[in-house]
Amino acid sequence: MGQLATVSPTDLVRTLGTVMLPPVVKGPIVRRPRAVTLLERMDAERHALTQMQRLREKHGPDPVQINLAGRRLALVLDPDDVHRVLNESPEPFAPASLEKRGALGHFQPAGVLASSNEDRRQRRPFNEDVLATGTVVHPRVGLRMAQVAQEEMDVLLGHVDFAGELDWDSYARAWMRIVRRAVLGDSAREDEAVTDELLTLRRLGNLSYLAPRRPALRARFLERLRGYVDRAEPGSLAEVVAQTPAPPGTEPHQQIPQWLFAFDAATWASLRALALLTDHPGAADRVRAELDRAPDLPFTRSAVLESLRLWPTTPLILREATRETSWRTGTLPEGASLVIFAPFFHRDDQRLPQAHTFDPDQWLQERTDEDWPLVPFSGGPAMCPGRNVVLLVASSALGHLIGSRAFGSTAGLEPGRLPSLLSPFRLRFPLSAPAPA
Repeated sequence: MGQLATVSPTDLVRTLGTVMLPPVVKGPIVRRPRAVTLLERMDAERHALTQMQRLREKHGPDPVQINLAGRRLALVLDPDDVHRVLNESPEPFAPASLEKRGALGHFQPAGVLASSNEDRRQRRPFNEDVLATGTVVHPRVGLRMAQVAQEEMDVLLGHVDFAGELDWDSYARAWMRIVRRAVLGDSAREDEAVTDELLTLRRLGNLSYLAPRRPALRARFLERLRGYVDRAEPGSLAEVVAQTPAPPGTEPHQQIPQWLFAFDAATWASLRALALLTDHPGAADRVRAELDRAPDLPFTRSAVLESLRLWPTTPLILREATRETSWRTGTLPEGASLVIFAPFFHRDDQRLPQAHTFDPDQWLQERTDEDWPLVPFSGGPAMCPGRNVVLLVASSALGHLIGSRAFGSTAGLEPGRLPSLLSPFRLRFPLSAPAPA
């Protein structure tokens, strides 16, 4: 059996230009607002979807290879293979791909996502224990996180009442205050230096191995995090870190940057979810109807998940083959990177009836691997361990906003014809009525 098919030179150019390049231009680790808005205007994600459909029609379901300057990549084209790659992580499909190690090494070299399979055996269970991965509401700090989200949204609403609208800048500032308090403790509320240092290091991560390392800055940033773990402020994840047994080599404080990173992406997802809830008739009323069961808000949570399906914050899910693997029509060599382009599987209108519609109710149903692969937080053993923590905070913040005020929207979303990309940086939500009764 020979190797899997390789794209033609013409398809190589098309695939690089429509599928691989836009996520790099947008910023894989830190988004570039102007680039995101420009690509939205260009309808770039639609062109990527068309190219992925073309590759599937031409090559069939097996992954198809791309040879990029000696680096071998394989684009996954079939949902069954998405399940296989994610469920068979970390062996033989390791999450710590070459590109990921280069990017994350700037700010979390011992983080679980950048770890070898051997180091993952200690670090992954620690992350799951601290983040209570399997629970919708964190049993130790979930109520406190929801309270923090509501408190900061109340502060934000004071600004909104004065300005007459909610915009990206004000929301992002309030969101990061929530994140610092929830992760590090109340004393971190105004510690913008710690998140600014992380932002600087993440911008270097946009260029992966091409950017020079800044070891002094990284050491200072990680020492700040160690200090918050040592303080172990009540009600914070830092307290849980301090109280959770950690085997040698776990490097507990180096797991925290990834949580801060994931929460940053939730800024985009939650503001986009607010646009969906505002522009779809009856959706905001469903949010208000469930507020009496807070902090578990299943419909609001499903709206955030739907935002992540429609506009994935991690468009390229990468795995690296640790050995040669066999597929239907050929093999893939050891060291090749497999690429799951999430927007293709989330918005494939040839196979997914709800591809371009707002369908939050699908997230309220039981799902199995036989379902179409919707993977906003990746999947399998390497699924984001902080999934439920992020969804809890996002749904608490949105529920409080919608329950406290009535908003309009400038997004102009058309039910049934949602855009391929929605820039959160341009969204504005004018107050449209007094607070709901």
